[in-house]
Amino acid sequence: MSRGRAWTQALADGAVGHVVPSVITADVTLGDDVARLAAVVPDPDSPYHRARTGEVGLREGLGLAEAVTGVITQDARLPDHRRRPIVAIVDVPSQAYGRVEELLGLHHALAAAVDAYASARTAGHPVITLIVGTALSGGLLAHGYQANQILALKDPGVVIHAMHKPAAARVTRRTVDELDELARHIPPLSYDVTDWAKLGLCDELLDVENAADPTGRDVRKTKDALTAAVERARHGPRDLSNRLTSPGARRTRTASRRVHEALAAQWQ
Repeated sequence: MSRGRAWTQALADGAVGHVVPSVITADVTLGDDVARLAAVVPDPDSPYHRARTGEVGLREGLGLAEAVTGVITQDARLPDHRRRPIVAIVDVPSQAYGRVEELLGLHHALAAAVDAYASARTAGHPVITLIVGTALSGGLLAHGYQANQILALKDPGVVIHAMHKPAAARVTRRTVDELDELARHIPPLSYDVTDWAKLGLCDELLDVENAADPTGRDVRKTKDALTAAVERARHGPRDLSNRLTSPGARRTRTASRRVHEALAAQWQ
């Protein structure tokens, strides 16, 4: 069982449904809210062979967009403080690299998912991401990166990065060992989730007993953390400015902050 499915089933109040076979949804009670969970899971019978092991492909991007947009539509008449939270459970190896996917408009499908999450966030839905496994490349960008708050499990099986390590080594003309040595001194190059958390993108790292098969204590702890994240999101900005103003970003992303300030000044 994939971590995305395991955590969705563990957190869910009841049955888990499918938008498409590889996109599952469920509801979870978080304090006074009933949040909608969404996860991408492997579909070994997918007609798109590059999207059979949990990648975010054509059906997955559109399925996520449908799931999130449905919540926005259903809650459109509710006051902002009653609009349901949306929790993205993330365990995705990448987007679905493939000639068929590119020809049929993978970029459109993933953009639809991104737009749905961003629309939910700006409409007042607290969007929370819980990274429980792999979160690489366009998979994370389409499913999870638009969240008000990002939580991740503090576990060796959690990997968050722009690309797979062998690909990064080829692009930088280094060996994997050389890349690992550089990562000891340059946090953005590291594949360790604790280093990633120092970049100001992570709002909380969660210590759990079993990241692959969550225990009852893990579930209770995670629900408490998600409830707190929803509260922070409701009282925080609806844009993503907190990623450059967080304590971690102030320490490790000073150049990014200066560039952002310079671009904002030119734009104005």
